[in-house]
Amino acid sequence: MLPLSWPNRLTIARILLIGPFVIALLNLQDPRWQNVARWSAVSIFFVMAVTDGLDGYLARRLQQETLAGKFLDPIADKLLILFSVVLLANQGTTVPGVRLPATVAVVAVGKDIIVVVGFFIVYMTTTQILIQPNAFGKATTLTQLAMVIAILLHPDLPGWLKFLPKVFWWSATVLALATIVTYFQAANRFIAEHELPGDPP
Repeated sequence: MLPLSWPNRLTIARILLIGPFVIALLNLQDPRWQNVARWSAVSIFFVMAVTDGLDGYLARRLQQETLAGKFLDPIADKLLILFSVVLLANQGTTVPGVRLPATVAVVAVGKDIIVVVGFFIVYMTTTQILIQPNAFGKATTLTQLAMVIAILLHPDLPGWLKFLPKVFWWSATVLALATIVTYFQAANRFIAEHELPGDPP
């Protein structure tokens, strides 16, 4: 077995950090740990954001871009977003005073479910893997990550910036819907070009 490249090691480390991040979110309303939990979540989130940019940079710089890396990187983002939106939309685990609307969480989770199901449909139809990030998908992920950090920092934001979480969560919702549309279009084109021939009559 070939040793893991440094970019892939960073990606795996980012996935492993989701565990402590989730633990911090689960304690956001515990009076004993509230501020510690929130700032722990912010710190872990910051480390994950840095490693997210660093693994991609190293992969290109060291010419170590692999299929595993292309698969693991979006998986790490999707897991982070999944746990974040579910917990931040839950009354018992959200940041007090800035609960994420259920609609935003449903669209965010639904988008990723559709993409994952679409991935398997494309593979079953063509026996080929379609990993094709697009501008809408990247913008959605960035906006969702900004939304999470804005919610976590909300208690410390000055009054004139208290609106930021709402701006990010509705922007992320619109972008997620646009991503679904563009993904369907890309998947349909890919299937049309690579679909396996049917059984002869």
